Amino acid sequence: MADTLNLIFDLDGTLIDSAPDIHAAANKVFQAKGLEPFPFAVVKGFIGNGVGVLVSRLLAAQGLEPTGPLHQDLVASFISLYEEAFDLTAVYPGVCDALQALSAQGHRLGICTNKPEGPARAALRHFGLDRDMRVLIGGDTLPERKPDPAPLLAALAALGPGPALFLGDSEVDAETAHAANVPLALFTEGYRKTPAEAMGAKLIFSDFTALPGLISHIARRL
Repeated sequence: MADTLNLIFDLDGTLIDSAPDIHAAANKVFQAKGLEPFPFAVVKGFIGNGVGVLVSRLLAAQGLEPTGPLHQDLVASFISLYEEAFDLTAVYPGVCDALQALSAQGHRLGICTNKPEGPARAALRHFGLDRDMRVLIGGDTLPERKPDPAPLLAALAALGPGPALFLGDSEVDAETAHAANVPLALFTEGYRKTPAEAMGAKLIFSDFTALPGLISHIARRL
């Protein structure tokens, strides 16, 4: 029976909802170049592979060259805005208290996200979530990104041996957990499109206030 677990969290769509800030930053830098803005759904659909790929996809969507000097300028402008863009980002209800409670119970906490490491660290620091995290693996920390299992395995290795749980919200997180042979706890209020029951999660939850109790219960079975 495990008393404590290694708990690795996804960031966007699991602990915070930052898609509105990504959308706003993208439109600001594109409009500054005299280009058309994008609907929210378009930008949200391109999130997940880093700023460079996001900008390339947005340029291609407007029929423009996805690489080259314009791409470089837009990426630089986007990063300068986005690293400290928090006005439209929100922490999901109950997250802060849940992380503090889990840490107080002796669980070891970390982050595995496809968000670049710099903006991820800035977001954690801004919202006071960094104090509970012992490791952060971002989308550019390793050559591989989720759903490759390498980032999740690296985060777990940094926490040390012991039973583990990966807490995420999306199909990418489910695929990552499966590839790494790590049980998944699925947060249902994020960016998922697949029915929750079809994602092979060990635990499904919608409310972070309930998470410490759920973790205490599931720790007995890991």
